[in-house]
Formats: sequence, C-alpha cells, structure tokens
Amino acid sequence: MARVDDLTGPRNLNPASAVRTSVNRSIALVVAGLALAGCSAVGSPASPSAAASLEGRTFLSTSVTGRDLVPGTTIRLAFKDGRLGVNAGCNQIGGAYSVTEGRLQLGSMMSTEMGCDQALMTQDGWVSSFLGGATVALAGDSLTLGNGGVTMNLSDRRVADPDRPLVGTRWVVDGIVAGDTTSSIPMGVTAALTFTDDRLALEAGCNTGGGPVTIGRSSFTVGPLGLTKKACEPAATMVEKAVLEALGGQIDFTIEADRLTITNGQSGLTLQAAR
Repeated sequence: MARVDDLTGPRNLNPASAVRTSVNRSIALVVAGLALAGCSAVGSPASPSAAASLEGRTFLSTSVTGRDLVPGTTIRLAFKDGRLGVNAGCNQIGGAYSVTEGRLQLGSMMSTEMGCDQALMTQDGWVSSFLGGATVALAGDSLTLGNGGVTMNLSDRRVADPDRPLVGTRWVVDGIVAGDTTSSIPMGVTAALTFTDDRLALEAGCNTGGGPVTIGRSSFTVGPLGLTKKACEPAATMVEKAVLEALGGQIDFTIEADRLTITNGQSGLTLQAAR
C-alpha cells in the first residue's frame, strides 16, 4: 500500500490492477487533508471505552441517508490493532484511528491504487472525508456514524454477513497467492473446491477430480488427488498448477463471511462462496 499523499510510493501488488488516473490523485488529496485534520484535532484524550468497543470488530453499512452509494456497493469498516481499514467498493484504505469526544479521528491514511470506475473512485474519496470527525454511536451490534448531514448505519459483520461453512459450500478461486503477491484468475478459467466431511471435490482449472480430506479447526490436509488428464490451454494450465501447489501438505485456512483464504507456505488461494 502507498501513502495517499505520496503517490510516488510502492504500487498495488496485484499485477492485474491499473495505476490510478488523475481522479485517484484528487482522492489522495482529499484523504491527505483528512489525515492532517485528524492529527490536529483538539480535544480530550481518546475515550478508551469507545475505542475498545470498536476494536477487533468489522461493520458493514446497512443504510445511508443524505448521500447515495454506488448501486451494489457496501461500506466496510474494520477496526483492528488501533487501525481502521476501509473498503468503499474500490481501493483498500487504512490508517490509525481513535475516538475523541465521541468523534472518529484518523491519522495518516494509506491506499492501494487500483483503477476502478470513476463513480467508485469518487466514492472512495467521499467515504474517507466522511469518516474523519464523524460522530460515533455504538449500541450492541449497531454502529451509527454522522457527518456533514449524512448518517451511515452499519451492523456488525458477523450479524450482517455471517461466515459461510467450509463444508458444503462451493468455493470458487478468484486469486492466486505467491508470497506477498495476489494475482487474479484469467478470464474464462474456473477453479473451485467443494468439501464434504471427508472428501474434497476439485475443479482445478481444466481437469476435475478429488480425494480424501481431513479437516481441523483452522487447517486441513488433502490425501492423494485423482484428476482427469485433459490437455489444457496455457491459462488453465497455469491456474491448475497453482491450485495443486496450494493443496499440498497441511493447508491453513480462514473464513470471513463469503471469503475463504488458504495458505501453504508461500503459496495460497483466495476464494469466494458461489452464489
């Protein structure tokens, strides 16, 4: 991630992402200004109880009044280790946060530099501006933020979008992890995993098959896999090789809502629950 007020820094690690256009620079300036405002805010020290109540939780927007969101988008706010992660439909934005006198204060913000539709990039900038100095009201699993005549209602992610079960869900691969880099699946190639209690059904990108699986609390192991032996196009062959590499040995996994991430050393996959 690169500082939004330093666009000469490192670029997004996803090779399928495009470099930001001039619209991205305007978003960067908005968020940079927000960061300065957050750092210079005058007030009492951050409320430990308010910050602690948000810490470790993720919230998804359920409604916004006073502003229309891009159709089909949801605002996601993740509070972890004193940092706020924001996704408004395009880039990942993050930085330090605190709560002072009932208002959300943000430090210097960082952002990826994905190229998205202009409407989504504009929404990135608006959400970043909205959050700096927003009033905070938390009641159980419901979070309400207000700023500049706009009110955003959010719900705890575990309530609004519960974790899908590993077993019985068809998990479609959408990213290949190699070290610190995640690349997208080529267009027209489909790979997917479907678990039962003791078996894995595999769509590897071209060939299909499966094998025995042993599932633990946060890891699983796959026994010998049997696959068809069709000749594949280069893109499908590349995906199949990455999928099989990720499924060797003991594989760690995490699930958040409809997202599954599996890691095996420096290899891994990101997957989404099929709808």
